[in-house]
Amino acid sequence: MANPNPNPQTDPSLSQQPVSAPVRDSDPNFVTALARGLELLRCFRTGEAMLGNQEFVRRTGFPKATVSRLAGTLVQLGYLRYDESLGKYALDAGVLALGYAYLSASDVVSLARPHMLAFAQSYGVSVSLGKRERMEVIYLESIRNDAGVMLGLGVGSRLSLVSSSMGRAYLAALPAPRRERVMAEFSQAFPEQWKQQEAATRAALAEAQQRGYAASFRDWHPAIHACAVAFRPVGEKELHMLSCSASYGAVDEAVFHQTLAPALQTLAARLSEPAG
Repeated sequence: MANPNPNPQTDPSLSQQPVSAPVRDSDPNFVTALARGLELLRCFRTGEAMLGNQEFVRRTGFPKATVSRLAGTLVQLGYLRYDESLGKYALDAGVLALGYAYLSASDVVSLARPHMLAFAQSYGVSVSLGKRERMEVIYLESIRNDAGVMLGLGVGSRLSLVSSSMGRAYLAALPAPRRERVMAEFSQAFPEQWKQQEAATRAALAEAQQRGYAASFRDWHPAIHACAVAFRPVGEKELHMLSCSASYGAVDEAVFHQTLAPALQTLAARLSEPAG
């Protein structure tokens, strides 16, 4: 079933849910105030320039007074800026500095980028690198080479963990007990979405385990065909995912199965091997 979500950059059913930080009273090293401040920054989604206190309250579940104090502190530290005329907040340069520092220091991104560019040019598709971020997948790099669909996706864009090819590749690569735990967490956080997508997700995961790659043919977005593989880069503990995508009218499913998926598997294997 095609995903009816009109915004391809993030699933609104996810962004509207409270994302409050867990309370870890048993951990003396867990600072709740710091965690709540970071949760406020996480409220912003791709394509959202500004948020007000009401959006923060709705998305975090924090009291309005707490939101006001946290936002004021983040403004003073340079992570948010406040527009008095609109009464809303926007991300400031401090957040960009943190994100850029992460990407510039990532060996995975720097190693993968030239290979992704060559892949995109060779096959005329878009290629992306991502990893799981809570109940979503986030792009670490993206080479757009499909003129058929312009979704505005790029670094920092978020995808569904259950309907995107990247999310399915990640889930299929997990040991069965951990995969079930992650899906249980998703179902508890987003019960309505999981109720609608569980059957399709489980069927897609079974196919992904059999084939060695995951696919999403108009499931995540009605105009997109995509396939993805999960791999563990050299020196990394966490799984990363590579995907290639194109408009469904430009590249049919058979090409993904016969040509693109095997080529993507080869690329992932290359990025998983020690240099030498």
